[in-house]
Amino acid sequence: MAWTYLMDMDGVLVHEEHLVPGADKLIAELRERDQRFLVLTNNSIYTPRDLRARLRRTGLDVPESAIWTSALATATFLEAQRPEGSAYVIGESGLTTALHEIGYILTDRDPDYVVLGETRTYSFTAITTAIRLVEGGARFIATNPDATGPSREGSLPATGSVAALIQQATGHAPYFVGKPNPLMMRSALRALGAHSESTLMIGDRMDTDVRSGLEAGLRTILVMTGISTPETAERFPYRPSLVIDSVADLVGRAHDPFGDGPCEEN
Repeated sequence: MAWTYLMDMDGVLVHEEHLVPGADKLIAELRERDQRFLVLTNNSIYTPRDLRARLRRTGLDVPESAIWTSALATATFLEAQRPEGSAYVIGESGLTTALHEIGYILTDRDPDYVVLGETRTYSFTAITTAIRLVEGGARFIATNPDATGPSREGSLPATGSVAALIQQATGHAPYFVGKPNPLMMRSALRALGAHSESTLMIGDRMDTDVRSGLEAGLRTILVMTGISTPETAERFPYRPSLVIDSVADLVGRAHDPFGDGPCEEN
């Protein structure tokens, strides 16, 4: 049996609204060979259905079931920690849908958790409510630590920045579920029914993708189509298993990307 793939989305398969050349061929090869894969994203705004539609517009045919978001990872974590609990949520449909689907009640009345996700419309009123609920004893969870997100106009404040504001006001640090927490990798492995020994992580960032893959026991591949460059990658105390220009370099050898023969069947 060949490798199972976990792949970051932005910077690996797509760049803003454009396909990374070769990404469509890699996905087609994986599907043709029945190799299991998940596309991962720290973005909690969209549901897998939304993201499937977005990817199709770029020319990528990724099944809804093959998309794993920090919102889904957060819901999986909360379901294991406190089944059928309650949460006050700052976020959009990707996060609220994921929590509804595990039976969570979304409320501002004495919730078990304050769950912070990404949104394009952070509200001062909502942030103030979150601060007061955390002060009152609600446990503080955030989908990911990314401080900024991209837009056509430049950087936007993202989940990590707003989490820092709430932490500064309350003195309580959030528990971040998304990358670089290896918990996101492990929840993705469970969703696939895969094992770390036969799974690799492809990403464009050393500080999130490669780090989380490494800490989850996966082999890692760094691509040069996103954030990290050969120069910045050398500054980290850890290294990916393989560095390539782009996912196009894996087309035709997805079964054996390291050139050491396919992994053994589980």
